[in-house]
Amino acid sequence: MTPIFDNTEVAFSLKSDTELDRAYFLFKLIANQPLVRIGTAVTQFAIKAHLPVEGLIRATVFDHFCGGVNEDDCLSVVDKLYKKGVSSVLDYSVEGKEEESQFDRALEMTLKTIVFAQERQAIPFAVFKPTGLGRIDLYEKVGSGKPLSEAEQKEWYRVMERFDTVCKAAFDRDVALLIDAEESWMQDAADNLIEQMMLQYNQKKAIIYNTLQLYRHDRLDYLKSLHERAQKHGFHIGMKLVRGAYMEKEHARAKEHGYPTPICASKEATDALYDETVRYMMTHIDQMAIFAGTHNELSSYKLMQQMAEFGIANQDPRVCFGQLFGMSDHISFNLANAGYNVAKYLPFGPVRDVMPYLIRRAEENTSVAGQTNRELDLLKRERSRRKMLD
Repeated sequence: MTPIFDNTEVAFSLKSDTELDRAYFLFKLIANQPLVRIGTAVTQFAIKAHLPVEGLIRATVFDHFCGGVNEDDCLSVVDKLYKKGVSSVLDYSVEGKEEESQFDRALEMTLKTIVFAQERQAIPFAVFKPTGLGRIDLYEKVGSGKPLSEAEQKEWYRVMERFDTVCKAAFDRDVALLIDAEESWMQDAADNLIEQMMLQYNQKKAIIYNTLQLYRHDRLDYLKSLHERAQKHGFHIGMKLVRGAYMEKEHARAKEHGYPTPICASKEATDALYDETVRYMMTHIDQMAIFAGTHNELSSYKLMQQMAEFGIANQDPRVCFGQLFGMSDHISFNLANAGYNVAKYLPFGPVRDVMPYLIRRAEENTSVAGQTNRELDLLKRERSRRKMLD
């Protein structure tokens, strides 16, 4: 496979010199763990104390990692990306809410993004988080099989109604819908609910996509068992494949509660499981659709090779590559330039409400030093390339 990810001119073609400098500055900060911890603590304090820091946050980390404060605010970014062949996934990234009114608000926003997606070729997917539509503790209790109180039964029924409302809207408008994975202790209930949605709405093709976090060593086995049920009941499987986002939290909870960690023993084991799962899905692509959410260059090359091996065209709608906005532009834009389906997750929401997401982004980047260093190296090379042209 011819290497394509070193082309910084293509990778950063949308960035002005100022935006390139800002990106370099941000990743230099993110590479410094003590600075990230201090910055996170100071930012959280400033937000809670209602200090006037939104302008500073908006001009730096927010504008780098987010599309805007609302869906209309994102449109200029969506249009810019699409001119380079990169699609967008509008992601209402408000996390950690617990009130019914907030869940209804998230439902409303997700339905709006589905309408946006139907109207714009540049937005081929919609997305939501299960805990955007219901309490994490309720998912956990349902997944564990513990009896629910009468109030909890009514609350769970409302969660199921929200799921069906969103999935039916996606089906009716023919918009693929990605449903994010979260912590392992709530995932069983979400998996069961999403499978019901697949059974109902994925009869002809994959509209509803679940997510597999493949740093969990049980996820390929889960996919294989789901595939057996899909074959039996005649529905298609849509899956977003990622490595995972809650490792420290998973380890800590497993230790606290005295059960084996669900996380793979090593980064190498996670990488192997990710690639094995991609191959399993490609082998059964007639009944499956893949959203390969990865910032890993080698995994991207392997999927490209398998598409060629299985005779799958670059633009086949059953395969899409995905990265987060503000990260791995060298993968996204070079894949798009080579004719593959690529989509950027484009988070949006009020600055204060999106802060938990941004803090998680910074912490995850800090923990993956090789990836941050790769970003810095490519940004440095592009800055040098441009200076030579001046």
